[in-house]
Amino acid sequence: MSTEPRILFAISDTGGGHRSGAVAIAAAIARLVGDRVSCHIVDLLTSTGLPVVRDAPDLYDQLSTRWLPVFNALFRATDGRRRVDVLSQMVYLGAHRNILRVLEEIRPTLVVSVHPLSNRLIASTRRAYRLSFRFITVVTDLVSLHAAWADPAAELCIVPTDEAHRRQRAAGLAPERLLTTGFPVHPKFTEYAHSQAAARAQLGVAAAPFTVLLTSGGVGSGNLGATVRAIAAAAPDVQLLVVTGRNAALRSELEGAGLGADVHIYGFVDNMEALMAAADLVVTKAGPGTLMEALVMRRPVLVTQAVGLQEHGNIDFVVDRNLGRFCPGIAQVIEAIAELRQPDAYAASVAALADAVPRDGAFAIARVLLEQLALDPPELSRPPLLYRMIGARRRSRGEPRPTMRHTLGARLRRIRPFLRWRWRRPPQE
Repeated sequence: MSTEPRILFAISDTGGGHRSGAVAIAAAIARLVGDRVSCHIVDLLTSTGLPVVRDAPDLYDQLSTRWLPVFNALFRATDGRRRVDVLSQMVYLGAHRNILRVLEEIRPTLVVSVHPLSNRLIASTRRAYRLSFRFITVVTDLVSLHAAWADPAAELCIVPTDEAHRRQRAAGLAPERLLTTGFPVHPKFTEYAHSQAAARAQLGVAAAPFTVLLTSGGVGSGNLGATVRAIAAAAPDVQLLVVTGRNAALRSELEGAGLGADVHIYGFVDNMEALMAAADLVVTKAGPGTLMEALVMRRPVLVTQAVGLQEHGNIDFVVDRNLGRFCPGIAQVIEAIAELRQPDAYAASVAALADAVPRDGAFAIARVLLEQLALDPPELSRPPLLYRMIGARRRSRGEPRPTMRHTLGARLRRIRPFLRWRWRRPPQE
């Protein structure tokens, strides 16, 4: 078996930000040390195999696009430390074998959770089976953090903003276990070397018009279609680059709407850096990934809405720092575009972005992870009785997993002397 260090990124595809954050960090690690560290990205919630939990990505897509009030109600109902602990233990008891299987297939040196709902599942499995790896969390929300993000079992919690740092401190995490690095934006955004004109030529779009990029996340949620049609009607001389994500129905609808030659419709893309380089302005929902990508590329943003309570604080993050504007209505979007098309207003907006957010968040996190690889795993406390009944004990990395039959048999053999007794008839007088 290879002895190279292995990092497991535990995510879930509930939205695109968790996977994109893990991919960004893995790319930064590859740029720093090449292939000397092996990185693996696993959707841990899907891997549990439990009904409902394994379907979390599809459920998120449905709730965020069609049943947002239900999603927000679930967020509120579960946003508490004790509630998270109880729910996580319920999931763990049904899924611990599948989680263990993932960990034993990869045998990580370091596990990095990039999703709040995977934190306690990893920590509980490590403790129950006394597995030998270090565990840290990387928070991918900017301000409005769910209670599940604060897991005291992790050796370190990396947060992207000062607001997130304060939120984790309020949740009880010790300051020595918190580190603020910036958001993990993929290095390709900061490394993109083409000018705006070259980016437009690369994409095959017009070179001259004021250009607006519109996106609403990987699932194409929000009022994107109506916004595109309204802008195209109100400002036909503005070029629009529209990313509909995985919303194939919306893409088909807009492509058939006859919106003009300067309205370009894209589905799910992997060249967002080129689209942002070609744009003058980005219109997006308040998802942290797209927001931070735009700000790293020094593009002003118009935030249209927060899809879910976890995005609400991102609006204040943008507005309070003068990084863009909040435009909850289509009329406000059109008005802001008209104003920012003016050279002086646009120049002032771009100038405000000069040092707005760290551009090297992914590399900062990558360096921390490489440092963590050099540290020994922590000594784990004795698991609770329930975990010991499952048959858990500490195993060094590389040691084969004992089967449940062997584990249970060994425990029964140890207690057999105490169970030997015979019923004897009392002697006759």
